[in-house]
Amino acid sequence: MPPRRGAKEGTVSDRGGGVVAAPVATALGLPLEALVTRKIGLPWNRELAVGAPDPEGRLSLDPEFLRALGLEAGELAGVIAAEREELRRRTALYRRGRPYPDLRSRGALLVDDGLATGRSARVALEFLRRRGADPLYLAAPVGAPETVAELRRLAEVIVLHEPPDFRAVGQFYAAFGEVSDDEVLALLFPEG
Repeated sequence: MPPRRGAKEGTVSDRGGGVVAAPVATALGLPLEALVTRKIGLPWNRELAVGAPDPEGRLSLDPEFLRALGLEAGELAGVIAAEREELRRRTALYRRGRPYPDLRSRGALLVDDGLATGRSARVALEFLRRRGADPLYLAAPVGAPETVAELRRLAEVIVLHEPPDFRAVGQFYAAFGEVSDDEVLALLFPEG
């Protein structure tokens, strides 16, 4: 798989998703919009998501996963506060004060760079559904088979590769470095 690059009826789930979504939006002739979510990772492993806030700040945590880890939501207060603040910062930067499009009776395509736990994709899909998106699609190049199966309850899901040995999204990319704000802004606002 090539290095990642970033769609709702063109929507960006996060910076990495933006790099994947941009060529999808271009190929389908759809507008590219930013829809920012943030995963709530474990204090000792920020990449392992136990939940996520949606673009409105609504928090969704996986209580079963937390119980299995022996954690309580209160133990994540610092991580939750930091991720909500980063969500506000990125939303302000990527949306530039523009409201989200009216999706009542319109379809939406959410594109992500990969689906590990699916927590951030789930809150993004729920956000789009609350805004009236119908039909609702989710596309990603790679995803954990069990996560893809769960997300199919929320949307039509198109995933190119569901490897049985899935451990992390990054294992399926030749380069999986951090995508900068400037890269995302260049995709969202190519005219400058």
